[in-house]
Amino acid sequence: MESNIKNGTIGVTTENIFPVIKQFLYSDQEIFLRELVANAVDATEKLKTLATTGTFNGEVGEVNIQVTVDKDNKTLTITDRGIGMTADEVNRYINQIAFSSAEEWVEKYKNQSIIGHFGLGFYSAFMVADKVEIFTQSYKTDAKAVHWSCTGSPEYEMEEIEDSRDRGTTIVLHLSDDCLEYTESSRISQLLNKYCHFMAVPIVFDSKTINNTEPLWKVKPTDITDEQYKEFYQELYPMSEEPLFHIHLNIDYPFHLTGILYFPRIKNNFDIQRNKISLYCNQVFVTDSVEGIVPEYLTLLHGVIDSPDIPLNVSRSYLQSDSNVKKISNYITRKVADRLTELFTTAREQYEQKWDDLKIFIEYGVLTDEKFAEKAGSFMLWKSIDGKYFTADEYRTLITESQTDKYGNLIILYTDDIAGKHSFIEAAKAKGYSVLEMDGQLDSHYIQFYESKNEKVHFARVDSDIIDNLIQKDEQIKMSLTDLQQQILQPVFSSTLPEGDNRVISVVFEAMSESSTPVVITRNEFMRRAKEMARNGGGSYMGLSYDQLQDFYTLVVNGNNPIVHSVLEQVEKSYGDDLKQINSAIDAAKAEQNRFEEVVKDKSYDQLSEEEKSMKQELEQKVSSLTAQRNARLTEIGTENGTVRQLADLALLEAGLLTGEKLSQFIQRSMSMLK
Repeated sequence: MESNIKNGTIGVTTENIFPVIKQFLYSDQEIFLRELVANAVDATEKLKTLATTGTFNGEVGEVNIQVTVDKDNKTLTITDRGIGMTADEVNRYINQIAFSSAEEWVEKYKNQSIIGHFGLGFYSAFMVADKVEIFTQSYKTDAKAVHWSCTGSPEYEMEEIEDSRDRGTTIVLHLSDDCLEYTESSRISQLLNKYCHFMAVPIVFDSKTINNTEPLWKVKPTDITDEQYKEFYQELYPMSEEPLFHIHLNIDYPFHLTGILYFPRIKNNFDIQRNKISLYCNQVFVTDSVEGIVPEYLTLLHGVIDSPDIPLNVSRSYLQSDSNVKKISNYITRKVADRLTELFTTAREQYEQKWDDLKIFIEYGVLTDEKFAEKAGSFMLWKSIDGKYFTADEYRTLITESQTDKYGNLIILYTDDIAGKHSFIEAAKAKGYSVLEMDGQLDSHYIQFYESKNEKVHFARVDSDIIDNLIQKDEQIKMSLTDLQQQILQPVFSSTLPEGDNRVISVVFEAMSESSTPVVITRNEFMRRAKEMARNGGGSYMGLSYDQLQDFYTLVVNGNNPIVHSVLEQVEKSYGDDLKQINSAIDAAKAEQNRFEEVVKDKSYDQLSEEEKSMKQELEQKVSSLTAQRNARLTEIGTENGTVRQLADLALLEAGLLTGEKLSQFIQRSMSMLK
């Protein structure tokens, strides 16, 4: 056998190039297999191109890429039947790092299917191998076979050999002792499935073809059935629930891009649904971190994107920013919006059936992408508690007459819990009002957004106040309790309220119809929104953490309800004649205070004499002391009054605030009332 051995030094500017490749160039060690198989695919595609153009007249025959492991010899081998290399080509493309044949090939043959561009992929082999060998036979009939070997230093050995080898190239990796995991069939199978599943040339491993060379995104949309789209989704995400619908991407100008995106059915926590879009470059897996090319809200989608025009770093592991990335991002946004508009316009009934799953995508898009928000007005839906769907314009038209308050504000009522807020909803319905169901993760943020864009439109949760206060009209119900009677009942009802747990519950009296509930608990709309936005937006709101934000509730007492008047009678009886006496004393003290204030009304506090300041303080303390004395006795009476405790507990129970010992006491008290 004739041998022509050539020894030399690989053309690099530094002897440290291999440590750089091994430690820094490729972020993931396992990438090496993708790079080597991608090179084999390129070699095969080049041969096909030569055959098509008539440059190669031989038989192409069956072409595939063979991947084999030899556990005993600690080797991993990749073999193709592609174009092969001559000795000159090995010297040019292997011995001169970063001189890739791909660029000049693409330029010469205008072949977009060629994957490589940097000429560094081969050297990723040294991340896992102590020694790498190349056996290659060019397609050229007069070329000799070449053997090349290197142990991971700039020195290499290369020789032309007399060999009856088949056309193509074999790469043999002699694996390092710390990389013997790559002799395990299961590990190689995993990597091939991850990185090479859709490469354009059949890949054979363990006697099986493991890849799909004609992925669905390469097929014309008009030639694909809905069932095939569903089957492809299962190929991408085995055992997953059927998606809502798909969007087929296909554009040739001003950039090349194909792909299929799916709207999955999002469960409670959408964070776990992210990063399910895979980016490919000519059917070679690049990454599933597509931030930058896919708008943030669309990272909830699943599927694949394939483009040769997406700028990648040298290792093909992540994106680089340029004008094409922005163009592609805008294109995807437009395609998604157009698809949603089409579905809403042509198949609204089916669209509404899918809305509960679609809602989170669209709200997320509205909140994070201004251009999408502009388009979303035509297909964003609101759902009423009776299961009907409306666009914002449709719903506003429906409720404008009935739910516009006396100040000209349109009040949109909503609830996050139809069953739990039943009494509030019924109160609204009794007034002829409509109520929306808004129980999504992003609803608080969306409400804030919509209000900011629409002047004199306000959302109000049905349990944030009594219905007459939520939508104030000109007509008003008169309060039957006097101011004094309200002052008497205030500490009575306050005595029954739980303390702590970062909650503040205040007592107010409202004039409602006699038939309305005697006592109800409402929750401050502003503070509730703040807490929800803190919880959903990273744990803080306006500099305050979620735990620092208090919950503000109001115990609303219906001053016109007969039961409340009955409680007043019970309290007055329990206090006895002493109540009249202390009320008279308080009135006398207040009268004396008012006379004094009248005398000094033209003086500021600093202008008062020391005697006047002392008198002012004395009169204030007298009123405060008498009032505190009365409130202390009323608080005692409240804690002893079973009716008051039962009314308050019923309101707390409805609001979900009655727990622990208080709940047990309520149950026992209720049971005793049945005896």
